[in-house]
Amino acid sequence: MGDSAGGGSRERVQVTVRAAVFQLLRDFGLTTVFGNPGSTELPMFRGFPADFRYVLGLQESVSAACADGYAQATRNAALVNLHSAVGVGHALGNLFTAWRNQTPLVVVAGQQARSILPFEPFLYASQAAEFPKPYVKWSCEPARAEDVPPAIARAYYVAMQPPRGPTFVSVPVDDWDRLCEPVASRAVSRIVLGDPDLLARAARALRTALRPAIVVGAAVARDGAWEEALELAELNQAPVWVSPMSGRNSFPEKHPLFAGFLPADRGKIVERLTGSDLVLVLGAPAFTYHVEGFGPHIPPDAELIQLTDDPSMAAWTPVGMSIVTNLRHGIRALLAEPPPGERAPPGPFPSAPRLDGSRLTDGYLLQQIASLRPSGSVIVEEAPSSRGPMHDYLPIVEPDGFYTCASGGLGHGLPAAVGVALARPDRKVIAILGDGSSMYSIQGLWSAAQLKLPIAFIIIRNGRYAALHEFGQHFRLDQLPGTELPQIDFCGLARAQGVSASRVTSAGELDAALIHAMQSSEPVLVEVVTQNADTSNSGEPTCGPQL
Repeated sequence: MGDSAGGGSRERVQVTVRAAVFQLLRDFGLTTVFGNPGSTELPMFRGFPADFRYVLGLQESVSAACADGYAQATRNAALVNLHSAVGVGHALGNLFTAWRNQTPLVVVAGQQARSILPFEPFLYASQAAEFPKPYVKWSCEPARAEDVPPAIARAYYVAMQPPRGPTFVSVPVDDWDRLCEPVASRAVSRIVLGDPDLLARAARALRTALRPAIVVGAAVARDGAWEEALELAELNQAPVWVSPMSGRNSFPEKHPLFAGFLPADRGKIVERLTGSDLVLVLGAPAFTYHVEGFGPHIPPDAELIQLTDDPSMAAWTPVGMSIVTNLRHGIRALLAEPPPGERAPPGPFPSAPRLDGSRLTDGYLLQQIASLRPSGSVIVEEAPSSRGPMHDYLPIVEPDGFYTCASGGLGHGLPAAVGVALARPDRKVIAILGDGSSMYSIQGLWSAAQLKLPIAFIIIRNGRYAALHEFGQHFRLDQLPGTELPQIDFCGLARAQGVSASRVTSAGELDAALIHAMQSSEPVLVEVVTQNADTSNSGEPTCGPQL
């Protein structure tokens, strides 16, 4: 087939929608597909390319979280394949988490054939593009089969544009075999440079401040600005706090300038920052709150300056000056200005006392993980009730060494560890999980076993949704229904999916079990029954060590 224009002619090349899409995905580096296939997705995978791999999750939420961990660790988008409305619904919790993590995902979901959509067929999606909103940056169901490749290209570019996040394309089942013209990948700029005048004002304010404090958030890690943040803190001798509920690590937590973790409480944040005349927030909200509070957001005599990659965050920040910028470039702009005068260093900051192991608490467990973990290992965490002890006893000291869920939802951590391990095969991944949290996505263990990923899954067994008991005190609740978790056999669940497992009930058993899990070349689960766990229930499963 040919056409003519301008007195000449050219051959009109056409390929299947499938071929055009897979070439685009190849160009974007998206050759790993995370999903759980359904009937409306099958034609997409006719003649599945040999240079692609399909990572199967046993539930769509597992696949979405695996992709989240993989995308964060590779700093590129990840491809998620979901099944029409039901599969998208299963994945929505972890799509919300990806939205809050600012993780770039390209979600391609199946849809029934166009010819039968008017008859509301079985397993179709009504208003498919609306279903995942508002927790995708962009979504569509293309009007024509020929529009599918450009839609997926746009989904990738939008997902990767700061602030990054998930995008969504619904594709009818009969589109994949239609013919279309190929779509070439393009170079699209992703770096946002901050306003130079505002950055110069920020640098002057930092230089003239007497007692500046720095608050770091996840965007410092996302933008690879670890070294710049460290240099800025040392140049200004400023204490460094981690923003509330940060999903990444952005500063070495054993550094003399490290001050600790801000709570998600307005009054307590002001209390921690009192004495500072400038609060410089790098790559974080100002601030994330979890309880109701009133009064000022920062100490009355302080000024706030925020560098963020998210224009919407800059818009809702309640006080101070916000500069939208890539964090590495923004911090470098601050470093380019004349340095401040000499300042006395703050601190020293208190540290938690070493535990002797007389009680098998979560604090002792985390202390021993810190002592025994291999150098360069990566922590993926979802143990909300142990977050405080983790801050005290498991310092993260290397860049890109920590991942957690920024949304507060559960079911992300276990499969996210699978995604991180896939992306970083040179690093040991240690997943620290609460017993309640792990049950939201326990079938992610199967994926780890099938992929033979050397992940150490550490389950903190306290026998309840302990974080709710702690938070119940805030609301003065004496009784909490539906929060006890007796009689779950985590070792049995692991072994049934192909993961070796052991249970630890005393401090004397702990080190050997941790060392085995951390040295293993395949996935290992260690269930640690902490001292506050209730194991008195009749029928409690037994599971002796199997090292």
